[in-house]
Amino acid sequence: MTKTIGIDAGGTLTKLAYLNDQHELQLQHFPSSDLSAVLNWIHQYDIREIGLTGGRTEQIKMMLDMVDSVHYLVEFEATLKGVRYQLEKEGHLFEKSIITNIGTGTSIHYMDTEKHMRVGGTGVGGGTLIGLASLITGIHDYEEVLQLAKNGKRHGIDLLVQDIYQGMDTPAELKPTLTASNFGKVGIKEVIKYEPEDVLATVQGLVGEVITTLSIQLAEQRDTEHIIYIGTTLDNNDKLREIISHYTILKKKTPVFLQDHGFSGAIGALMNILE
Repeated sequence: MTKTIGIDAGGTLTKLAYLNDQHELQLQHFPSSDLSAVLNWIHQYDIREIGLTGGRTEQIKMMLDMVDSVHYLVEFEATLKGVRYQLEKEGHLFEKSIITNIGTGTSIHYMDTEKHMRVGGTGVGGGTLIGLASLITGIHDYEEVLQLAKNGKRHGIDLLVQDIYQGMDTPAELKPTLTASNFGKVGIKEVIKYEPEDVLATVQGLVGEVITTLSIQLAEQRDTEHIIYIGTTLDNNDKLREIISHYTILKKKTPVFLQDHGFSGAIGALMNILE
């Protein structure tokens, strides 16, 4: 393998990107709570040059004895550089897009062939999902949350457009099954016991719909059709992808999910020193 790697040191995961001897992109991640494992990996492969980005950059740098060979790139810059590489590699051809990066929170960018800029964001993201899940159900294991949410039903907790109009014709611009209020039925019904999987599915729906609604609004402002969704919150989370995709298409935008959506920052940090 090459002696050069890109590292995205995030709040939950530290992602690595490098090229093998056949110049094929390789990806790996470690828990950010165990940065010593990252250091051991670097020493094991005699890495000589590192592209570094992410919120835990300083922690990584303090552990390295090769600071002169560490090239820092601002996280937003690294992510967008990685996305450009991924789009070209996967054969996506469009001139402009919205990039929605779903991590602990969510950051949203606009990108065209000449420039990119941050255009918005929200504190709602993966941290919201696990935080509300733990607060409401007491379940804080991320994989368990995803598994239960996959089997849950939202119709007994969310208030839908059809619930408000009850037998009347809904306005033409509103689909009857659209969410009118996340968790809205809970406030107007007698208190009952809800199954954990239904509550978790509803939390997942809240997170997905907030992120997608904001992304669509920004895509409208920038007159762009494509919204690229990236970030580790999408990992093994088919249900969240389904919610995001359905609502994006409903609003006549095109959702794009990159193959290695959680590694854009690490890939960008690598590309920054290979170019």
